[in-house]
Amino acid sequence: MEKIKRTRIVDLLKTPAFGTIVNAKGWVRTRRGNKNVNFIALNDGSTINNLQIVVDLANFSEDLLKDITTGACLSVNGLLVESMGSGQAAEVQATEIEILGLCDNTYPLQKKGHSMEFLRDIAHLRPRTNTFGAVLRIRHNMAIAIHTFFHQKGFYYFHTPLITASDCEGAGQMFQVTTMNLYDLKKKEDGFIDYSGDFFGKQTSLTVSGQLEGELAATALGAIYTFGPTFRAENSNTPRHLAEFWMVEPEVAFADLDELTALEEEFIKYCVKWALDNCADDLAFLNKMVDPGLIERLQGVISTDFVRLPYTEGVRILEEAVRNGHKFEFPVYWGADLASEHERYLVEEHFKKPVIMIDYPKDIKAFYMKQNPDGKTVQGTDVLFPQIGEIIGGSVREESYDKLMARIDELQMSTKELWWYLDTRRYGTCPHAGFGLGFERLLLFVTGMQNIRDVIPFPRTPNNAAF
Repeated sequence: MEKIKRTRIVDLLKTPAFGTIVNAKGWVRTRRGNKNVNFIALNDGSTINNLQIVVDLANFSEDLLKDITTGACLSVNGLLVESMGSGQAAEVQATEIEILGLCDNTYPLQKKGHSMEFLRDIAHLRPRTNTFGAVLRIRHNMAIAIHTFFHQKGFYYFHTPLITASDCEGAGQMFQVTTMNLYDLKKKEDGFIDYSGDFFGKQTSLTVSGQLEGELAATALGAIYTFGPTFRAENSNTPRHLAEFWMVEPEVAFADLDELTALEEEFIKYCVKWALDNCADDLAFLNKMVDPGLIERLQGVISTDFVRLPYTEGVRILEEAVRNGHKFEFPVYWGADLASEHERYLVEEHFKKPVIMIDYPKDIKAFYMKQNPDGKTVQGTDVLFPQIGEIIGGSVREESYDKLMARIDELQMSTKELWWYLDTRRYGTCPHAGFGLGFERLLLFVTGMQNIRDVIPFPRTPNNAAF
């Protein structure tokens, strides 16, 4: 077979150089035809769209043709011509075909539709489907959008540790990191495990967040963001939870609540607009096959101002809805941690636009959030989106050492592993704020997918660490 430099299918379809001999490589999606001519749909992952290969059967041996089955990998040389059929601008009239990889008849991805549950069982193959190819290309674009946004705004990408000794009080929800022999654990006189012989000499876990270390960096570099994997050992099988997921966590020195909510809104709009501008073909496919309202919903986000809603006012709206006959599964009252159904009611039914809820009761929020003068609420913020509920959670951080210590004492927390965090309040403390975005939550919204396990290549959930 004559060696010709390969051209990606996305480029062959984008700027067709009709009349030239080209090479395309990819995997067979479908093959159809009659006794004279066959049409092969070839895809190389660079685009949702297939390249049609026209095969004149008189020019190829039967031994070769019988091995061109769904899933087989081909290298094709041929003449790039304007397509006579609808749906594609160009096609290739094959002159040479080489089979790079055979695919036997047990290949599970045939032309028929497959359920998401079935595809999770073959997650090593599902990137080859149209749906997951689209999701993974959008996932890449969202990562690029995040880095581009923060770089352009002068933020520094800061790498926080994956292994941490802090927050071990929540060990039931953290994955422990150890080199000890689990069949022969040494214990101290008080019955607790002796970690002195472990690799780090103390109990350590996989991190649930890079925020605390991010705060340290913000008080030196001014504005930073983290973007990396985080881990939570919650035994949760909902469509919104993973044991391993990615978080984006910016921290900004000298920012107040208004500046924080403005950053949250600008950031999320930037990401959504990036998807609309750079993932048009994939979004069009998902809009057709997965969620008919997807593109309209994405356009709605970037064209509307987000509502700023105090928690107390939100509860009042929800209580009024209950009085007017609306049924919620979970009760509504001041001091309750609002459920997804409450958040979605506010976004989808009452305001019909994204909501940034602020000023939450301090008793349902983390110790580090800045307290308001009323003594009851803190300067926390949650960005609430249609279909998703909370997509961003953030706050102004409590910069006062005395107030932070009072809150830690009130919650009876141990400061043993937080001494370095508290030092930032002793050595040149400053006002600062930040938020966390669950990357997979963003992808759920941007792709229209319904289960968080379908927007990450290999989901980690209870009783599932396959692949």
